[in-house]
Amino acid sequence: MVDPSTSTELSKTPPADTSSIDRAATYRTIAWRVMPLLVICYVVSFIDRTNIGIAEQGLERDLGFGSAVYGLGVTLFFVGFIVFEVPSASLLARFGARRTLVRIMASWGVVTVATALVQNEVTFYVARFLLGVAEAGFFPGALYFLSCWFPSARRTRMTAVFFAGVPVSGVLGSLMSGWIMHAFGGVAGLADWQWLFIVEGIPPLLLAVAVLYWLVDQPEQARWLSPAQKAAVRADLVADQQRKTGEVKSHGGLLAALRDPKVWIIGLCACGAYTLANAVSFWTPRIIADAGVGDVLNLGFFSALPPLLGIVVMQIVGRHSDRTLERRWHAALSWTVAACAMVALSLTDGNVVVAIVLLAVMAAAHYSGLTVFYSIPSIYFGERAAATGIAFVTSMGSFAAAASPSLLGFIQAETGSLALGLQISAAVILLAVALLLIGVKTRDLREQRSG
Repeated sequence: MVDPSTSTELSKTPPADTSSIDRAATYRTIAWRVMPLLVICYVVSFIDRTNIGIAEQGLERDLGFGSAVYGLGVTLFFVGFIVFEVPSASLLARFGARRTLVRIMASWGVVTVATALVQNEVTFYVARFLLGVAEAGFFPGALYFLSCWFPSARRTRMTAVFFAGVPVSGVLGSLMSGWIMHAFGGVAGLADWQWLFIVEGIPPLLLAVAVLYWLVDQPEQARWLSPAQKAAVRADLVADQQRKTGEVKSHGGLLAALRDPKVWIIGLCACGAYTLANAVSFWTPRIIADAGVGDVLNLGFFSALPPLLGIVVMQIVGRHSDRTLERRWHAALSWTVAACAMVALSLTDGNVVVAIVLLAVMAAAHYSGLTVFYSIPSIYFGERAAATGIAFVTSMGSFAAAASPSLLGFIQAETGSLALGLQISAAVILLAVALLLIGVKTRDLREQRSG
């Protein structure tokens, strides 16, 4: 296996002439080879991360878990995620993206299945913490993998395809989770929520095997590309690196990132992104349930509706961002729309239709903003600093992801409503918008189109 860092060595001797290569066809070939499997893996990761939103009613019924316990469980997932995100991503340089992703998926599959053994609050908290530890590094590892195959001018649309796994997981996960609990509850003496974790913990184990045998780390290893195509891709990636003026130097890694104010600014913006992500991913079922939907099958169905709009809108926004090579305003405007929808949602009077419409707007804006936002660190960081830098930004965002569920759970427990929590979350998101526009300048993200 080629160490990711060796791509820098290869960049010292760019190929002579690749002008005759049809680059659009080459990148389509790459996309069809790597993206379907990556998207499926991301879908499964989010299903296993967020399925407790559907399982919450069963956990409350059988184990007496309230909103505060649920919120702390979500928080502890991100505690494990934060602690191990950067260390896990740092192993990419030693073992490569493929083997790192295999390890991560196999680990989270085992933990998800084991969550069926939860018996009380303590074991629930341990299971959620270990799931965060297991999943740590998957997200930056996947984005780093994309940076090894697509230059930045083509990467946002691929990031949008990858992020489609989030709304797809919202659709499939809600429907599948609701059906599993409805169909399997009581079978073999196991509760509906136990079957949920058992059944949904098996796919990542199978996908780990698929990734091991289907993906390779670098274009030079791809037997399904011609030598000329490999040279064209490498030439684009080399030119992409040479155009970057704001990158963290390749030899600096995390220490260089910590000394760069822009990295901290991007990380603080991620706090807003993750606050919004949690509201969409973890609290949608609760918001719909509070609007009057009680049946678990109906809850799964209605929870699947908001992400459908997000699947379409995020692709449109991602492609427009690539076409214009503009990132800051695409992310900022998307987040602003989401914050406004969140405030409006806090003021609704329990109408199911209104709640679902506002959740759909919030979800579409969230997915669109997240897609464009995460193209920013991969553009700003140098090639060898990308994985660690993205992991650091993700870890900073995860602090907000860890705090917001407990905050919303506590507020709901104290007030009987999520309204105040949603309004506070909207304020955090708008602060991230202001910080992004003020702290990250257009000159920090200079891009040009590849050949």
